Amino acid sequence: MTATDRSIELINAAAQAAADRLAHDIIAYDVSDVLSITDAFLVASAPNDRQVKSIVDEIEERLNKDLGVKPVRREGDREARWVLLDYVDIVVHVQHSEERVFYALERLWKDCPEITLPEDAVKTRGLGEEHAKLRAAGEVDGDLS
Repeated sequence: MTATDRSIELINAAAQAAADRLAHDIIAYDVSDVLSITDAFLVASAPNDRQVKSIVDEIEERLNKDLGVKPVRREGDREARWVLLDYVDIVVHVQHSEERVFYALERLWKDCPEITLPEDAVKTRGLGEEHAKLRAAGEVDGDLS
């Protein structure tokens, strides 16, 4: 079984919205063969809580406005370290960069097929590592991206 066309449409819209809000390292997996509860996961991150919230809000707004869907569940909003948007067909994870490294969702789902994303989303790959290096060198404030 593979992710449905509708799931791919939702993933692509969410990925573009995340890229538009400067998310880092956007990636999507087709998890339909290993999970019965959803077709696909989208994972994105940001270097601070405020940007995590901004990305989540943009994804939610865009999917509602453009595709007429709202999440059935939204978790992690309060701390904004790891926010989960559950759209049933897809689940979106937007994590603070530190949580992304610690929980390493990519390691858990690496055996699942990657879903091809819009070019803007693909260009975000490696931005988290680049930001971390700049921050370590003192060239970027920890609260700003």
